[in-house]
Amino acid sequence: MRVMIIGATGLLGKTLIRQWTGAELMGTGSRDLDIRHAAQVREFIEKSSPDWIVLAAAYTDVDGCEKNPALAFAVNRDGAVNVANAAKSVRAKLLFLSSDYVFDGTKITPYEINDARNPQSVYGRSKAEAELRLLEILPEACIVRTSWLFGAGGKCFPDTILKLAGTRSHLEVVNDQRGCPTYTVDLAAAIIALCKKNAGGLVHACDAGECSWFDFAREIVSSADLNTEVRPVSSAHMARPAPRPAYSVLSATSLHRYGIEMPDWKDALRRYLEERQSVSGN
Repeated sequence: MRVMIIGATGLLGKTLIRQWTGAELMGTGSRDLDIRHAAQVREFIEKSSPDWIVLAAAYTDVDGCEKNPALAFAVNRDGAVNVANAAKSVRAKLLFLSSDYVFDGTKITPYEINDARNPQSVYGRSKAEAELRLLEILPEACIVRTSWLFGAGGKCFPDTILKLAGTRSHLEVVNDQRGCPTYTVDLAAAIIALCKKNAGGLVHACDAGECSWFDFAREIVSSADLNTEVRPVSSAHMARPAPRPAYSVLSATSLHRYGIEMPDWKDALRRYLEERQSVSGN
């Protein structure tokens, strides 16, 4: 199986390259391929002729998207459309990474794959519109929604918390947004399994369990044996340019249909801290 990973230099992409065995891998980053340019994308994919394309490249700065919607839609929606059209031309299968932000966060039970999209941010709208366009072009495409992604070797929530905790006596973290922290290592394993099973349609893939950002931060500090106090605050207190869903827990039912289960987020955090320490060497 020939697999092209677009976004191979990101947190998830690097993990996919490292973990995927038994396949011929082709990884590309933004320096090699700008998915905003349809002709460039088509030429690149036709030359490589992959069996599977995993599209992990995206503009994921949620507040940045709010400030620059043209770039958000150019990358997250139009770039995805360019990849889908090229995939169709070479009859490659496509797995697209989407987000819990396609939902409005008004539910109080985990979101299922058939719940209505109602994004509240530019980032969420760019991902939601990409989903709809991709399913028009490639109805058999696999769209994997995930949430609160973290991993070693780059910027993510645990990394930010650990760095701040090293310099401050206390941290304030929002306690009114709930979701599913997801470790790149676990998500990569799920993606590899989905491709091997020729998965299609919408799938939710997150580590098991749920928490608030405050709970997550407190667990990070505690697991790292730090003494920094973590204090809960409201989203209103920590106003950001882009609105966040108050509740964006994703149901694992769609993933379980493929016989795939993901570990609990606390176990994932423990393994992340071990990996981070081995990468940093201290």
